[in-house]
Amino acid sequence: MPIRMLPDTLVNRIAAGEVIERPAAAVKELVENAIDAGATRIDVVVRDGGKSLITITDDGCGMGPDELALAVERHATSKLPSDDLLDIRSLGFRGEALPSIGAVSRLTLTSRPRGADSAWALTVDAGLKGAPQPAALAQGTRVEVRDLFAAVPARLKFLKAARTEFDHIGDCIERLAMAHPGVAFTLDGDGRSTLRLSAAQGDLLDARLTRLGALMGRDFQDNAVPVRAAREGVALAGWIGLPTLHRPTARHQHLFVNGRPVRDKLMVGAVRAAYADFLPRDRHPMLALFLDLDPQEVDVNVHPAKAEVRFRDQGLVRGLIVGALKHALAEAGHRASTTVGLATLGALRPESGVDADGTMPPPSPLPYRNPAQQPVPSWGGSYGSVVPRGLADRAAAFQAPHPAPLPPLQGRLAGWQAAPAARPPDYSVQAAAAPPLDSHPLGAARAQVHNTYIVAQTSEGIVIVDQHAAHERLVYERMKTALLEGGVKRQALLIPELVELDEPSANRLLGRAAELAELGLAVEGFGPGCVLVREVPALLGQSDVKSLVRDLAEELAELGDALSLKERLEDVCGTMACHGSVRAGRSLSVEEMNALLRQMEATPHSGQCNHGRPTYVELKLSDIERLFGRR
Repeated sequence: MPIRMLPDTLVNRIAAGEVIERPAAAVKELVENAIDAGATRIDVVVRDGGKSLITITDDGCGMGPDELALAVERHATSKLPSDDLLDIRSLGFRGEALPSIGAVSRLTLTSRPRGADSAWALTVDAGLKGAPQPAALAQGTRVEVRDLFAAVPARLKFLKAARTEFDHIGDCIERLAMAHPGVAFTLDGDGRSTLRLSAAQGDLLDARLTRLGALMGRDFQDNAVPVRAAREGVALAGWIGLPTLHRPTARHQHLFVNGRPVRDKLMVGAVRAAYADFLPRDRHPMLALFLDLDPQEVDVNVHPAKAEVRFRDQGLVRGLIVGALKHALAEAGHRASTTVGLATLGALRPESGVDADGTMPPPSPLPYRNPAQQPVPSWGGSYGSVVPRGLADRAAAFQAPHPAPLPPLQGRLAGWQAAPAARPPDYSVQAAAAPPLDSHPLGAARAQVHNTYIVAQTSEGIVIVDQHAAHERLVYERMKTALLEGGVKRQALLIPELVELDEPSANRLLGRAAELAELGLAVEGFGPGCVLVREVPALLGQSDVKSLVRDLAEELAELGDALSLKERLEDVCGTMACHGSVRAGRSLSVEEMNALLRQMEATPHSGQCNHGRPTYVELKLSDIERLFGRR
């Protein structure tokens, strides 16, 4: 079979198969062109998920008739002035988008340059280019794409449902909008307005947070901490969520390189490493990071859709991200996300009464049993009773006639009455010894509930602390500090503890004996399947040595032998800290509770335990008052 040159229309369709894989890819290329043209407003309209119509209108610099005719030719671009593919300072640069789209659809370009008297339009129908014609348009460019993939029906068959394709378009525009907060965006789909973003004002970092709040939700905006760092010409900025604001997937992690949304394994791995101390492996933080560096130091031409990049100095980029994120999280101190308190209030309301915007609707007033009393003024809406159904049922049962108390309760009451009269505990002394409410963020301890939760009063409300989770984080941070200072101090056991394991588990522990000794745990063999523990970390105090050793053996089985224990510090120290912390069920004095609160305030990351769970919940007084209808 002889070799021959392919016709231009077929070449363009082949290129379209690489560049334009679905309607969202066409939207991405066209919106990037609008941003490169200096647009401050971009309006997108789609029909049938982008299959029947895509219209993108911008107020950018525009094009004259000669430029219109050149723009739809392959490899024609205004974005490579020096012809250097390693010096790319724009989003688009290959000159393939418009001719590729025109090869598989009916494409109409209408544009008017700044200061021009009139606009011009040009049509490309399945690769056949027309001539520029006079048209009506204000300054900027409008691109209209009809019947996408009509020229390649096989590709059309592989598209998903219109709703799915529209969701992909929305995700694409949202990512570009995050990177360019100074540009206003609108998106209309099948007659419905789904996105309205005005241009954000002010400092770039603050403008990005405003834009991120509009796209990722108010929860993220209220619980994000800023990131700013630079090293050797590489700058990192953005906003990251507190560890207690996490999600089951990495869908809410947005990464950008020189203003371009990317999916980069190096950056994703760096984020995971930075949050390793705070989140379990199956949870993911919410964040948006913007990396800026010299275009010569990054290759953006390694993927047809420009979705992946390759860094010249990968170690520099990874180290910068890990260090900057860890520093930002440390600066957050003991903060926990406000969503924890909101979720708590939501759990107190019937039918999980949280509005779609995350706010709590006011409760309906409780009905008064005495008709002589005046009813509480109406809130202007029906939300149902504030009392959960289960509690209401129990209250009704309590008001109904009851038989005599059950024998166990009678016995307990009788026993209590028969006992010598004892003085009730004098809490006034403890209350007087408590610190002033305004002097500490976590307030003063007032009570312990179920020997598990500390209730503290602050100047603005109350704080409920999980004593085990909080102390677990404190022990963990102290172990890390001790390791950095030369090793964890060990405490010899008066009677060595013998722990029986299966032989493989015992061998794994003994194979890591030297590394465990650095962590404060001294173990040695004592026959097949037995381990003798002579010393434990002094930080753990009185702990269940056998349970600790068994849990560590299971942890080592999961970690394998590829990494040292120091490299997996968060796993091993987390297991030890869990065994050495104050257990749920232990009664604490007021002094002990206040001491725990003060340590939390002085310890970084104490707002969450090693497993990503919050260590405390803060309820504002105003929220509590609304809960009871006082506001």
